Amino acid sequence: MSSLWIICRKELKSYFVSPIAYGLMAFVALIAGWFFYNLTASFVSYSMQMQMSGQSRPMDMNEIIVPNMLGNMSIIFLFVVPMITMRMFAEEKRTGTIELLLTSPITDLQIILGKWLAALILLICLLGISALNLMVLFMYGQPDWRPIAVGYLGLIFLGGSLLAIGEFISTTSKNQIVAGAGTFAICLLLWVLNWITQFDTSTTATVLSYICIVTHLDPFVKGIIDSKDVIFYLSVIFFGLFLSARSMESLRWRA
Repeated sequence: MSSLWIICRKELKSYFVSPIAYGLMAFVALIAGWFFYNLTASFVSYSMQMQMSGQSRPMDMNEIIVPNMLGNMSIIFLFVVPMITMRMFAEEKRTGTIELLLTSPITDLQIILGKWLAALILLICLLGISALNLMVLFMYGQPDWRPIAVGYLGLIFLGGSLLAIGEFISTTSKNQIVAGAGTFAICLLLWVLNWITQFDTSTTATVLSYICIVTHLDPFVKGIIDSKDVIFYLSVIFFGLFLSARSMESLRWRA
């Protein structure tokens, strides 16, 4: 376990001693802040219109602002995850340090888990920045914190799944741009599968719709923790890390 944490700390340090982490934080803060401002402005405008029209039922922030904010954060992942994962192994190959890594007394599993865990910690930090926007709701309202917490748990599962996929793709290339583009393409494909099959009721369409990675986020956004969605995300994480391990094993044989 100590070797795993050494790899994790090394990766985290590489993120924060370079502009990568700070650039991603600025990007997330800007985009998430823009989304939150527009959602809040729309919520206030609609609330005033309802009051002027005589409707007594107040609008619920947990039904309007929170789900849309969490959904928008999941879209941001499409751009953030490739930026995080593209350098994991591609940079090691480009600089030639992959040989030192492969010949060190560290197992492939420790290397893969250490890099994935460091990327996940960075992603959680980015989610923390976006959560600062929602803190404003508690200053001026009384939203229910439990659906928000469940929604962010779902985002962590989603992010972990995409990071595992991106890590595998990074092991297959020594070019960061290629690795990043490949990760974005695969993540986008897993994202839009539900759109492609939404008007089809065949067995194939049902399977493809189930594979759609964002479909399983919807219950979390609604504040529901469903075991089948948790199992799905854990399965994707395991599959991505398993492929990364097989790719690392191939690199050892070729080295």
